Amino acid sequence: MNNNDVIRRTRYTFEFEDSKMIELFALGGKEVTRAQVSDWLKKEDDPEYKKIDDEHLATFLNGLIIEKRGKKEGPQPVAEKRLNNNIILRKLKIALNLKDEDIIEILKLARFLLGKHELSAFFRNPGQSQYRLLKDQILRNFLHGMQIKYHPNSKE
Repeated sequence: MNNNDVIRRTRYTFEFEDSKMIELFALGGKEVTRAQVSDWLKKEDDPEYKKIDDEHLATFLNGLIIEKRGKKEGPQPVAEKRLNNNIILRKLKIALNLKDEDIIEILKLARFLLGKHELSAFFRNPGQSQYRLLKDQILRNFLHGMQIKYHPNSKE
């Protein structure tokens, strides 16, 4: 899934202003400008549109975790250089303090059914035989369900 879609949908769901977005990046360990954030949030057909790289998205998600859960003791997490949908879902799960049942319920809000065993395969170690890559469709439905659950004006 497109990193810009993830950041755009997360911003909309929680109604983050530009200043809040900049603050979340700072919490994750990177200084960004209002212009950068603005360019990342633009639609693909806008001439000012810029793709957000994996490291910046990971920084934003780490900042979201710190914002929602608080700073942990010791060294802070380092933003991954490469992201996939599994890592994005794991970071959102941590930030929102979700259990597997909560994720399944959020997916149901988007009218997407997923079993607990299917879900657990996405959180396994990539070296395990039961590990499965999270497809764009599932992450897209999770983000949609998250919007239904957390955005104040969303209708199911």
